Formats: sequence, C-alpha cells, structure tokens
Amino acid sequence: MHLGLQKFSGVDVLPLVEGGKGVSVSNGFTCGAWAACGGVGTFSAVNADSYDENGDAIPQIYRGKSRNERRQELIEYAVAGAIAQAKIAREVSNDNGRIHMNALWEMGACEEILERVLEAAKGCIHGVVCGAGMPYALAEIASRFSVYYYPIVSSARAFSALFRRSFKKFQDFLGGIVYEDPWLAGGHNGLSNAENPQKPCNPYLRLVALRSTMNDFNLHQMPIIIAGGVWWLSEWSDYIDNKEIGPVAFQFGTRSIVTTECPVIKTWQSKLMSLKRGDVKLTQLSPTGFYSSAINTKMLANLLERQKRQVKIVEDSSIMVQVGSRTVCLDESFRENVEAWIQDGYTQAMMTPDNTVVFVTPEQSKQILHDQKNCSCCLSMCRFSSWCQQNGGTGKIPDPRSFCIQKTLQSIAHGGNLEDNLMFAGHLAYRFAEDPFYDNNFIPTTRQLIDRILTGY
Repeated sequence: MHLGLQKFSGVDVLPLVEGGKGVSVSNGFTCGAWAACGGVGTFSAVNADSYDENGDAIPQIYRGKSRNERRQELIEYAVAGAIAQAKIAREVSNDNGRIHMNALWEMGACEEILERVLEAAKGCIHGVVCGAGMPYALAEIASRFSVYYYPIVSSARAFSALFRRSFKKFQDFLGGIVYEDPWLAGGHNGLSNAENPQKPCNPYLRLVALRSTMNDFNLHQMPIIIAGGVWWLSEWSDYIDNKEIGPVAFQFGTRSIVTTECPVIKTWQSKLMSLKRGDVKLTQLSPTGFYSSAINTKMLANLLERQKRQVKIVEDSSIMVQVGSRTVCLDESFRENVEAWIQDGYTQAMMTPDNTVVFVTPEQSKQILHDQKNCSCCLSMCRFSSWCQQNGGTGKIPDPRSFCIQKTLQSIAHGGNLEDNLMFAGHLAYRFAEDPFYDNNFIPTTRQLIDRILTGY
C-alpha cells in the first residue's frame, strides 16, 4: 500500500508513528528502531528507566519520609530516565526518522520534567507528544526549545480550547494533532462526561469535525495522526487522500509491543497474542479520574468486583459497621449483601469520597492503606491517595476503589506477575490471534512490522 512521505518535526518521513506507552514499555530501543525505519519513533518520559555503570536499570526506590521528599525523588528518576532513553533512541535511529517523547500531562511535575529533559537532551528529541489532560503550557515549553509539539485530543472541542487559549501564540512549532479514539485506544482515554462509554461514535465524523475546526484556524495542511483502532491500513483507505479529513498519519501503540525490540517480558507478548474479543475493558478505575482501557487481568477483575461491594451511607439504619474509629449506618436494602460479603471474608469497611463504603478483606485493607501512605506523587492529582501537587491534597478522602498506578505499572514493566497487575492495551488487541502475520506466535522485528503495515494488511 502506497503512503507518501509527510513532514514531521521538520523532515519528510513515513506517516507511521509508534504510540507512546509509559513506564519503560516505549523506550529508546523501540523508539530508535521505529525511527531507523524512516517513521516517527516515540519513547515515554513517564517513569522511564535510567541505568547504572553496568547498564542495568536502576530500581526506582523511594526513601523519603514525606510526600514532598518522595516527589523530588520521582522527579530526579524521571529526568534521568528520559534523558537516558532519548540518547539511546538517537543512537539506535542512526539519525533516520524522527524521535518523539511522550509525556502524560497529568503526571507529577510534568512541566519541570519536560523543561529539564529538553534542556539536557538537546538534539536528541524532535517532538513532544502530550495527552491525558489539557496541556495548555506544552506549546510555550516546546517552542522555547525549538521542538515540535503534538497534543493528543479526542474531540474537535478539546483542540479548539487548546488552540484558542495557548497554541495560537506558538503555531510555528505545532507539528500535528493526535486524534485518539476514546473508545478504541489503549491506556487513558479522553471520554467526556457527555459521552457514553458504551456507545462508540463514528471516528470518521469526529475526524471531519476536527479538520473543520483546524481549517478555521488555517491549519489545512497540518497532519492528523489517527490513533486507536488502527490495525490494517487497508481498512482506512477511505481516510487517505480524503478532502474532508486532509493529511493523515497512523499511530500504532499496542502492535509495537509485540516486536523483538520491545523490553516487556515474553509472557506479556504471549498474553496479547492469545486475547479474545472483549478481553480489553474500558473502566473508570484509574486514580487519574480518566477512563482507561486495559486487559481484564485478575487485578482489574478484583477492582471491578470491589466496586460492587459498595453501600451508601445513610443517616439512620439498623445496619451499622465500624469504619476506623467511626460507626456508620448503611442502606437497609443491602442487608443481605452486607451479611454475605462479611461471611465471605470481606469484613473491613472502607470509606469512599462519595459517601459510601466498600467491603474488602483485612489483607486488602492493609495493602490499600500502605500504598496510600507511601504515595510518591506520580500524578498531579491522585484520587487514590488524595495527593494534589497544587496544595498537597485534593480536599477529599483517599479512594479505596482505585489503586496505586505507579506501583502496578513499575511491577509489570519489570517482570511482575501479569495477572496481579494492570496491563494497558487497545481494544483491537484480540486481532493478534486472528492476524496470519502472527501465526505460530511469530514476533517480528520493528522493521518487519513496518514492512507488513505498508502492505496494507
């Protein structure tokens, strides 16, 4: 399938982009390999690995006694890791393609980390991709370092707000717009409160609306990078050279995990290649507050079950439970449920910010409290630990229905048990098992994957 070259971050490259995946999944080796093939490689600046003098990854262990001390440790780990990955990517790319850095706007101290990495890794990074939030300051930061920026949006409305408030002042380094389908992409998704998570919208109509908004700002030739739900390019032929949508490129996130360069453990790749339709779930469990899409591991299933063991607190009732030092009354209609949960070992009631309690085992309660206490401030705001970098707290009690996202992603990225951790994936991951390219558990190199993508199938 013929795809013409397009200009990204100052040079003409293949309009094929590696999707960024945080916490040591998209790293300098995967990014450099993708760029070496003439495309746009992406490494993640979210909890990236740095290395000791022997080339071994440095464990990210937090020794600070206070949250602010641990936050500073996190920043230093993040800066060192992103610089290390940027340099690796440049070396592996052999100066081909483009090297982009992916950042989660809602990660802790995102602005400081971006500034320090772009300063220290000058010449290694050509673009910054940023989503999970509204990155108003992204344009100014990237432009100050003469680096292109690529906001991730899921609607024309979100892009309009970003452009009007910030991007219009820094248009010279706006390199493109990543449209991430909120119903199909893996990781955190940009569903708004007005959108139904169970009713996907037509991506074509949303892309037409995005291009129309971009045209209003005289961005007719700026590429839209389509992310989420892309597998065979032949299925997107109507989107290529389409006057209503304009110039497009395509991003591949989940597929690039199943390559020889990707650092994840082999059982992770095998898990992806064995999935069935429906094994990826869209939930609102993330401590960020965003919807996210992940494989239905035992951990995710347990969190979904925990949500069901939830009862509203009322002013007066004959059902009373102890929550810490406080006795609360529960909705009378849940009497049989409460008795059954307690009988099954879920004897600990924990308060939520929504005036409810959830029932967990004593072991789960102990682990939840331990993880909340040891928060390292990896997010700008975390509903699980109630951390907020603006004033030190969200003003709400910690939410036991969520989880420590950094802990689980660090664990799975460094050999932890797959079923006990969070495993992000796009909703088309089941197609690994159906695509003949992966017959006999074939794991391609990045070069082989890109060559395959270019055939259209």
